[in-house]
Amino acid sequence: MNVWKAEWKAFLTVAVVFLACYYLPVGTARFDNAVLEAFHLVKWYAQEHVLLCLVPAFFIAGAVGVFVSQTSVMKYLGPRANKVIAYGVAAVSGTILAVCSCTILPLFSGIYRMGAGLGPACAFLYSGPAINILAIVLTARILGFEPGVARAAGAVFFSVIIGLLMHFIFRDEEEAKAAAQMAMPEPEVKRSLLQNGLYFASMVGILVFANWGKPQGTEGLWAAIFGAKWMITGIFYLAFSLIMVLWFELKAWKAFISVVAVSAAGFAYPDSPLIPFTVGSMALTLFTSTQDGELSDWFNVSWDFAKKILPLLLFGVVIAGALLGRVGHEGLIPSEWVAKAVGGNSLRANFFASFAGAFMYFATLTEVPIVQGLVGSGMGNGPALALLLAGPALSLPSMLVIRSVLGTKKTVVFVSLVIIMATICGMIFGTIYP
Repeated sequence: MNVWKAEWKAFLTVAVVFLACYYLPVGTARFDNAVLEAFHLVKWYAQEHVLLCLVPAFFIAGAVGVFVSQTSVMKYLGPRANKVIAYGVAAVSGTILAVCSCTILPLFSGIYRMGAGLGPACAFLYSGPAINILAIVLTARILGFEPGVARAAGAVFFSVIIGLLMHFIFRDEEEAKAAAQMAMPEPEVKRSLLQNGLYFASMVGILVFANWGKPQGTEGLWAAIFGAKWMITGIFYLAFSLIMVLWFELKAWKAFISVVAVSAAGFAYPDSPLIPFTVGSMALTLFTSTQDGELSDWFNVSWDFAKKILPLLLFGVVIAGALLGRVGHEGLIPSEWVAKAVGGNSLRANFFASFAGAFMYFATLTEVPIVQGLVGSGMGNGPALALLLAGPALSLPSMLVIRSVLGTKKTVVFVSLVIIMATICGMIFGTIYP
């Protein structure tokens, strides 16, 4: 009986795949364009995000796994940690990490696998891309003061509530993790808290300033920082190299060669900053992978994150591109369908905005002009806020990775909480500011 059941499953699988291939709508304008959009989006993602965003994030996640003890993570972010400290740190992390929903994944995966509680980890997962200071300022300037303030307050509030709800729903597992924490011995301290803090600060500085988005205006602090972003990134790289030599036993000649190579690439290609950034990443990869001890372990853990996460992200970006296309371009789903579905301030419009936003992929800051265009097409204030709260924090690519870390059940609950709370917040905001 079991043999026949297995054979019927195999037959049905073959039949479905064959029929899909047989009726593949190749030659129709929308399908052909959607295929092109999928490749356009994944090419853009590889050029703009993999090197600048994901490579530093993978190294930071690997550093958490090697240089931060599991006991320390559980002490400050674990199930038995002080709730005010744990959720407070997780909820405001986005003010420092100006990253998208995909870049936060290696960092989230690193702290969760090191023992962080489900609640603080999920609060960090949501807040990382949602509470982006530059994006919130841009929202207030383009869409209005009220949406900007509502987005900032809603994102902080959401991250804490979603984290607490995830902890409550899966409290049995969290209690088991808390019991395991009590039995863990105190770790041997090799470096001081200040040394580790400066080490992580230098890497976060590289990640943040290398990805500093271009503001609309040409004056002011944000524009000034954008103009000097690569100089600031270079300063952080120098500090990082010095820290690696002084406290992490990197050979001085290796650090010297990497700095010289990056500087030479910068002078040779002054208009292509991605080239010296790539040279620095390759030098770090080469020198850590060929040195025994902690640095080799750091590379191995970082590479393990890259192997597990990057294929899922790229596959998700291809699917998202085929379905929705890039900004200003069509995918399989016509953009006018989306514009019609989010018109007004009804419950249906708010839910659809939250649901669609959760599956769309938004690069950092791109959600604001997208919402601006939808508002111009008749989108209500409520659905606009719902999209801003759900969209940057989630995407189809990020869901695939979250599932590989948390499992299907926890991922479904997390995504559902984001969509439901964004819908409720949109309804309230749309009622107050119709």
